[in-house]
Amino acid sequence: MTGTTRWRALLLAAVAACAACGLIYELALLTLSASLHGGGIVATSLIVAGYVAALGAGALLVKPLLGHAAITFIAVETLLGVIGGVSAAAMYVAFSFIGGSLWVLVAGTAVIGALVGAEVPLLMTLLQRGRTAGAADAGRVLANLNAADYLGALIGGLAWPFLVLPQLGMIRGAAVTGMINLAAAAIVAVFLLRTIISRRQLVSALAVLTAAALTLTALIVAADGIQATTRQRLYADPIIAHRQSAYQEIVVTRRGTDTRLYLDGGLQFSTRDEYRYTESLVYPALRDGARSVLILGGGDGLAARELLRMPGLQTIVQVELDPAVIELARGPLREANRGALDDPRVDVVVDDAMTWLRTPDARPAGGFDAVIIDLPDPDNPVLGRLYSREFYALVTRVLSADGLVVVQAGSPYSTPNAFWRTVSTLDSAGFAVTPYHVHVPTFGDWGFALARRGSSPPTPTIAEDAPPLRFLTQQVLDAATVFPPDNAPQHLAPSTLDNPRIVEDMRAGYR
Repeated sequence: MTGTTRWRALLLAAVAACAACGLIYELALLTLSASLHGGGIVATSLIVAGYVAALGAGALLVKPLLGHAAITFIAVETLLGVIGGVSAAAMYVAFSFIGGSLWVLVAGTAVIGALVGAEVPLLMTLLQRGRTAGAADAGRVLANLNAADYLGALIGGLAWPFLVLPQLGMIRGAAVTGMINLAAAAIVAVFLLRTIISRRQLVSALAVLTAAALTLTALIVAADGIQATTRQRLYADPIIAHRQSAYQEIVVTRRGTDTRLYLDGGLQFSTRDEYRYTESLVYPALRDGARSVLILGGGDGLAARELLRMPGLQTIVQVELDPAVIELARGPLREANRGALDDPRVDVVVDDAMTWLRTPDARPAGGFDAVIIDLPDPDNPVLGRLYSREFYALVTRVLSADGLVVVQAGSPYSTPNAFWRTVSTLDSAGFAVTPYHVHVPTFGDWGFALARRGSSPPTPTIAEDAPPLRFLTQQVLDAATVFPPDNAPQHLAPSTLDNPRIVEDMRAGYR
């Protein structure tokens, strides 16, 4: 391999490394969008489209500097390493102090995208250095550059969800990625550009890169403290457990006897009054003689806890997507769920609910006597598909002929369109539905949908063999099916995989 060939090979390796870092920065911004703002189609589209547009803007803005490609490349990589490396920490701190702002994310996307966009023209100029290129030769150089760029993007895209985020977290992960950016710039400067730029420029560049690396090193060391401090500002009560899983940020707080679970900042329950919610979710779906129940979601173990109180139940299958939720249910939430997920009658399956329904591997003969769907509110497309007509159609495949389905459907008062959309979607999937609602002080007016196959809506009742309950009585349940004039039933178009209308209902905000 000639010196020129080695030169270009090393430069192409730097291209791949920089491309990997650039994509990780974009994925970090998307993850921040989901964690801090709930994600959503609009936020995702703004970030992706803004990033792509910024790539083009950066390529244009760097044109006047191509005559000094070597030193400009080092400057761009230094800025990119520092800005990208501190981006997660800066946005996390900004969110905790000034509240959510989608435009802060958009601005970060624009700056990082512009710097990444400036890389390709600079690298192309460096690769062409000393060559009199014809059309075919220029095409080969561009092909090599694009191949290295796309390979790096693939590596970055795989590294973020499977390695960087789960092992390092957002703040430390972005900072380590910035260090890689700086290291690539230093290698290029020392081994490739020392004959192009002056000794003074090289020493200055290495000094700046060292200072930037020290800054990111300090951030990596301080990451835990920054996260703990800023995260605590977002919650009124002391945080006792935190996990950043591949799917969501999970926080458990506790003040006195009140333990609370949050997913991506949204409150899931408070032990002060969760029994109202849990009893209202579970017991109307249980008929006398029920032997088997499927829980979709509900990884906190509260629904399983109530089911285990029923003397006749023999089989409970719990399908939860996020193993981190199961881990916390068996740890700091164990007291709240009374160790339900470790009971031998509970078969815990870590899987996506929709995927599992397509090929259920634990369905009893004849189907489940009840299916309890206890999923977070559908405020993004990933959750929206679990409130779709297609999803409910899959539920019929695992339900016994006379089995009941119950769905937590959100607040009929605060989000009426989403509530009645759930009812209408169940109806469109072939279920006869009875909606009902109760008051849960932490959440306010909260609704559920009880359904069965056929044309006759079920009457919510409490089984005769149900244990003593703290909140739910037959009288309370009878009253729960009545809706006042200011929240009268609506018949809406169903939410489907093709058109997840319920996500837009949630995006419209609270009444």
